[in-house]
Amino acid sequence: MSGTWGSNIKFSIFGESHGKAIGITIDGLKPGIGLDLDYIRREMDRRAPGKSDLSTQRQEGDSFEILSGLFNGRTTGTPLCAIIRNSDQRSGDYEKTKALMRPSHADYTGHVKYRAFNDYRGGGHFSGRLTAPLVFAGAVCRQILEAKGILIGSHIRSIGSIEDRGFSLTGIDQETLRSLREKSFPVLDDGAVEAMQKEILDAKEDRDSVGGVIEAAAVNLPAGIGEPFFDSLESTLAHILFSVPGVKGLEFGAGFAIAGMRGSEANDECHVEDGKLRMYTNNNGGILGGITNGMPLVFRVAVKPTPSIGRPQRTVNIDKMENETIEIAGRHDPCIVTRAVPVIEAVTAMALLDNID
Repeated sequence: MSGTWGSNIKFSIFGESHGKAIGITIDGLKPGIGLDLDYIRREMDRRAPGKSDLSTQRQEGDSFEILSGLFNGRTTGTPLCAIIRNSDQRSGDYEKTKALMRPSHADYTGHVKYRAFNDYRGGGHFSGRLTAPLVFAGAVCRQILEAKGILIGSHIRSIGSIEDRGFSLTGIDQETLRSLREKSFPVLDDGAVEAMQKEILDAKEDRDSVGGVIEAAAVNLPAGIGEPFFDSLESTLAHILFSVPGVKGLEFGAGFAIAGMRGSEANDECHVEDGKLRMYTNNNGGILGGITNGMPLVFRVAVKPTPSIGRPQRTVNIDKMENETIEIAGRHDPCIVTRAVPVIEAVTAMALLDNID
C-alpha cells in the first residue's frame, strides 16, 4: 500500500474510518517554522461533518493532537506527526451488508487487492474520512506558502447542473480568495447558493446524491516551478488530486475547451507589464512545459456523486457469489463537493510546497 507521497517533503497518512484514530506524518519540514494552531483548527473545521443538512450527520470535531515535531510553537526539523481520534462511529451499520459490494465504492477492489483482510467499516482506509489528515497537512503547508506571499483559494463551480461563474484566468483578486475561505458555501456569485443547495436537498429527499466541480487557484507563484518531464507541476498536482476520494476529472486553464480553439485563439501571447513578462490570456492555466509561468494557477476538478445512497441497487454478495440488492444504511453526504473544497486546497498546498521548499 502506498500511504506516502512527496519528493522533498514526505507525507504519510494512516488509519481507517472506524479505527481508533487517523493521522499523518510530515517529514522534511525545515526547523524553526512557527505554526499557528488556530489557523489549522479553522481549516479543519471547514471540512468537518455534521454542521448542516447538506452533509453527513456523523459528529466528528476533527480535533487534532500533535505527537512530535513541534516544540514551543515551532517545528523541530524532525517528523511532524498528528492524529485525529475517531469518536462517532456506527460500525454496526456495516455488519449486515459487509459481504455486499457497494456500487462505485472500493469494496470489491479492496477485497481483491488485500485478500479480504481490509477494514470494510465505513470504507476503511479508502474513506473520505482520511481527507481530514490531508487538511491538517495542507494547513501547515499553506502557512509556509502564505509567508512567501502565495495564496490558494477555491469555490464551488457547479453542483449538478447549477453553475457558479468562474475565476478570471488572468486576474484573481487576493481578497476574493480570502473571502471564499470564510464562506460556509463558497461561491463567487451568492445568487447561485439557493439553487445549488436545493439541488443537494432534492437529491437527499430522493435518497440519492449529486456531484459537482470545484475550481481552484493559486496566485503570486513565481515563474520556474516544476520539474519536467515526469515531475511537471501538472503531473504532480494530478497525482495528489486524483488521490482525493471522489475526484474523477481534472483540467487546467481553459481545459477541454482548448481542444476546440485554433492556435491563434488558444495561445497565451506575451507582453511586459511593470518590468515583468506577463500573458494577455491564460488558457494554459499558469503552466507551460510543466513549469509555472507567473500567471495564476487555475484548475478544476470533477467530483462524482456520493456512491452511498439509500436507493435499492444491484450488487453481488462476495461470500456467496450471488446477485443481490443493497440499500445502504448509515449517515452519508448527499453531496461531498462542499466538504471537498478545503481538501482540494490542502493537497494543492502540499504539492506546491513540495516543489518550492
